Amino acid sequence: MAAVCFYFQVHQPYRLRHYTFFDIGADAFYEDENANCDILLKVARKCYLPMNALLLTLIRRHEGRFKVSFSLSGTALDQFAAYAPELIQSYRELVATGCVELLSETYNHSLAFLYSPEEFREQVRLHDDRIEELFGVRPTVFRNTELIYNNALARTVEDMGYSAILAEGADHVLGWRSPNYVYRPTGCDRLKLLLKNYRLSDDIAFRFSDRNWPEFPLTAEKFAHWAGTAALSGDLINLFMDYETFGEHQWEASGIFQFMEALPDQLLRLPGFRFVTPSEAVAEHEPVAELDVHNFMSWADAERDLTAWLGNDMQHDAIETVYRMEERVKALGNDDLLRTWRRLQTSDHFYYMCTKWFADGDVHSYFNPYGSPYDAYINYMNVMADFALRLDDAPALGHSAEMQPCTDSHRPAGHLD
Repeated sequence: MAAVCFYFQVHQPYRLRHYTFFDIGADAFYEDENANCDILLKVARKCYLPMNALLLTLIRRHEGRFKVSFSLSGTALDQFAAYAPELIQSYRELVATGCVELLSETYNHSLAFLYSPEEFREQVRLHDDRIEELFGVRPTVFRNTELIYNNALARTVEDMGYSAILAEGADHVLGWRSPNYVYRPTGCDRLKLLLKNYRLSDDIAFRFSDRNWPEFPLTAEKFAHWAGTAALSGDLINLFMDYETFGEHQWEASGIFQFMEALPDQLLRLPGFRFVTPSEAVAEHEPVAELDVHNFMSWADAERDLTAWLGNDMQHDAIETVYRMEERVKALGNDDLLRTWRRLQTSDHFYYMCTKWFADGDVHSYFNPYGSPYDAYINYMNVMADFALRLDDAPALGHSAEMQPCTDSHRPAGHLD
């Protein structure tokens, strides 16, 4: 019996405003509130709300046989609460069906594990607490930022009590093996590993509307046939992708919503096919082998490694600067400074500094507020210079660089009410 496991990443960063050298020491407000509000509402209208409504319809139509899972970053949840609280209610309705699983991750969608295991654990705990507060469930399956993964991470996640972890089914790691099985991470006794079938996932996420793709147009019937063929060599087909695939990366006019509406019925028609959540998948399947992943991998770009965030000197300088401040920030005991410092860890800040523009250039341009990676670096380092001054002056600090509430007076026209 073959199973399909859908997982969607939902994340929105806090984007920084244009912050110049002359702002250092003069202005402690770092974020572009209008852009953050505008983008969140835009994506909510185009993707989150209509897709959530479609998923709820599909779950009810198929009487619980259709299931999906999400990871909702803390920065996305905070913006939902500030700009579009109806989104939180929409997700509550999905979770209440019992057919939607919420996964764990770092609160700030950060690279904390690479630089501070202690900070990593704190952010994961904060995220799980927030999920439980909002939705009444506590995650048991973990996914790291952008599916960044290796053996050491797996051992840490097992020690934290999770039952499974998600990762990319990268060819350079799998070799002749198939991503369509459950694996055991090297060095772990209990943790199970679910791997993304990137070929089938990317057919939806990246190639769906590409008219130059030989398989265009992609129909639900065609995709179901491919899934049926893939299932001949495995137990589980993991379809992992950004949630913005639906309506944002693939526009509504492409037919992506109609495709998704038809897909569950086509897959459920296949003999023995069903949908499972990640926790169900690992409860039902034992690992077929141990998988050794010494070097970090991710689901980003053609290389499937860390170069999207750590591929040049600018990125290394920026991220090392923010993590060097950890001891100073935490010693102050100032919640506002700690919250700001954690927002500055969000991986998107370093992603914008990437200088790989070739085949992966379009992906790096999604919602990128900068004209070049060099602009992104200069802007970020100006902010960090001011933040360092604020740490020096912390005892006399009376305000923070927090995002202000998105009030009606500056909500973009056509906001969600």
